[in-house]
Amino acid sequence: MSDTTTLIKERLDIVDFIKQYVTLSPAGKNFKGSCPFHKEKTPSFIVSPDRQIWHCFGCGAGGDAISFLMRYENIEFFEALKILGEKSGVDVHSGSSDQKRFNILYDINKAAKEFFKANLQFDSASAKAARQYLLDRGLNSETIKEFNIGIAPNASDFLAKHLVKSGFKMQEIERAGVVLKTERGTYWDRFRNRIMFPLQNHFGKDIGFTGRIMPSAEETASGKYINSPETPIFNKSKLLFGFNKSKNAIRESKSAVVVEGQMDFLLCWQDGIKNIVATSGTAPTKEHLKAIKRLADNLVVAYDNDEAGQIAAERLIDLAGEYDFNVRVLNQELLNTKVDPKAKDPADIVINNPGLMVELVRNSEPAMHYYFNRYLGVYSFKGVPPAFKDIANLKKNIRIVLSKIKNIVSPVERSHWLKQLSDLVNISESQLMEEMGLVKSDKYSVSQISESKSEMDIVGQNFARRDLIAQRLISLAIANSDFKKGIEEYFDFLAKPYRQVGKFLTSSSKIALTPDLKELADLISLRSSFELNDKAEMRREFNELGRNLKLEYYKEQRETLSAKIKQAEASGDEKMLAESLREFDRISKEIYSI
Repeated sequence: MSDTTTLIKERLDIVDFIKQYVTLSPAGKNFKGSCPFHKEKTPSFIVSPDRQIWHCFGCGAGGDAISFLMRYENIEFFEALKILGEKSGVDVHSGSSDQKRFNILYDINKAAKEFFKANLQFDSASAKAARQYLLDRGLNSETIKEFNIGIAPNASDFLAKHLVKSGFKMQEIERAGVVLKTERGTYWDRFRNRIMFPLQNHFGKDIGFTGRIMPSAEETASGKYINSPETPIFNKSKLLFGFNKSKNAIRESKSAVVVEGQMDFLLCWQDGIKNIVATSGTAPTKEHLKAIKRLADNLVVAYDNDEAGQIAAERLIDLAGEYDFNVRVLNQELLNTKVDPKAKDPADIVINNPGLMVELVRNSEPAMHYYFNRYLGVYSFKGVPPAFKDIANLKKNIRIVLSKIKNIVSPVERSHWLKQLSDLVNISESQLMEEMGLVKSDKYSVSQISESKSEMDIVGQNFARRDLIAQRLISLAIANSDFKKGIEEYFDFLAKPYRQVGKFLTSSSKIALTPDLKELADLISLRSSFELNDKAEMRREFNELGRNLKLEYYKEQRETLSAKIKQAEASGDEKMLAESLREFDRISKEIYSI
C-alpha cells in the first residue's frame, strides 16, 4: 500500500488539489490561505508544492493531500486513498490485498446487520418481545428502521451458518468479530438473544455491533451490553456512535451534544437533536475529541445523572478543556426543577418530557458552573455563597476547582473564571492565584489519559520560548539568503534538534534527519512564508532574535548552576561549590553584556 500512496502523491499536485477547497495565493515559494479547519481572520494556512505538504500555524493541523482529504471530508485512510487514486489515475484496488481484506470485514458486518434486522421482523416470540421493548423505551418504527436495529436469535450458530451459506469463509467471519472459536474448535455466534445496534465508522461503513441482552434474560446474562471485539476495522476508543449521521449537523451548528449510550443518542435524535454523538458507554478519548474538533469548537455534555455519569462527565470536560473546546453542561437548576428525579439519563428525559432535552441543550451553561455547583454547592451567581465551616474541606474543594481553571488553555478565560470564583467564595484573586500556583492540575484531574509522544511531537505542541525563537530565527535565514551566514554564529546557542535542522535548511551540504526532525524542518520552512519583505525590518528582527536566543541560553545555564550550587552547599562539596560559583559569575557577566 505504501507504493500506491507514494505514486498518488507523485502524480497529484497538492496545490491544485487543495485549491478545490481553499482559496490560495502565492507566498514566496509556497501558497497561503485561510484554514478550513478553524475560524481565522488572518490566513495562516500554508501549502508547499516542493514538499507536497500543508500546515496551519493557527490550529497546528498539517500533513499531505491524503490527510487533508481525511480531515476535510471526515473519512478514513482507505476511503481517502480511493478518492485520490481516481483523481490521479492510480488503481488503488489493483494488487491491494490489504484493501480486499478490509472490504471483506465490512461486507461480513453488513451481512450480519441485514440478518439481525430481518430477524426483528419475524413473527417469533423473541422478535415480538424485542419490538415491544424498543417501543416501550420510546423508539418509533422510523428510528428503528433508520438505524437498522435488529435481534440476534437465541441459538448457538444461526448467524455463522447464514454467513457461510452467503459465501464467507469461517476464518474471515471470526476475524470480523461476529463469531468466536470454542476450545473444541467449533464456532459459536458471539451475539445470542440480544437486541442489536449496528455500529458504523465515520463514513458509514458497518464495522461492529453493540448487543443488549433481552430483558427476560437479564438475570442470567454475563453482561447487559457487549460489543464487538477489536478488529482491523473496529476500535471502540475511536468510535462515536451516530457520527456518520450527525456530522453535517455538527459542522453546520459548530456544536456537538455528547451523550453516553446508544438509547440516549437515538431518543435525542428522534426528539430533534441532530448534532449529537454517543461515546457508547466507554470513557471519552482523545480520538473522540479529535474527530469532533475537526467540525466544531463547542461541546454540550449530557451524561447520565448518577455518580458514575457525573465522574464520566468530569473526565470528558477535563479532556475537552485540553483541546480548547468551549464546554457546556445541562443547566443544573433546570434539571432539578423540570426533570423527574427518577430520570437518570437523557433517554428517560425524552420519554417523560418530549422536547425538554432540546430546551436543556439550548439553555446549557458553562462547564465551570458545573464545577462551582459540584464542589462548592453554588447553583448560580445570584445568591450568596454558602458558608464553609470546615476549612480543610473548603481548601480541598477550592483546589479542585482551581485545577480545572488551571487546565483551561485560554489565559482570558482563566482570568474570567478566577474572578468569578473570587466573588463566590469571598477570597481575593491574588490569594487564589497564589493557591493555584500550588496546585498540580493532574492531581485532581479525572481524565487520566496518557498520550504517547515521539521525541518531538511537533503538530499541536506548545513550544517553549527558546524553541519559538529558534524557529523564527531559522525561518528568517531561509527567507533571506543574507542571513544564512549570520545564523552560523548562533548554532552553539541552539538546542541540538534545532542546530541539526538549521544546518539542514541553510547549508548546501544536506545532512540526514530523523522523521521527527524532518517534520520540524518542514514546519520551519513553511513558517518562512510569513516573513516580511522589508529587508531592514528583517535585519532588525534577526539581530533581536539572536540576542534573545543568547539570553535564553545563558538563563537556562544559570538555572542549572543554581541547582548545582544548592546541591554542593547541602553536601558540603567545597570544590564543586567554588567551581559552580565561578561559572555562575561568568555566565552572569555574559548576560549583562548582551
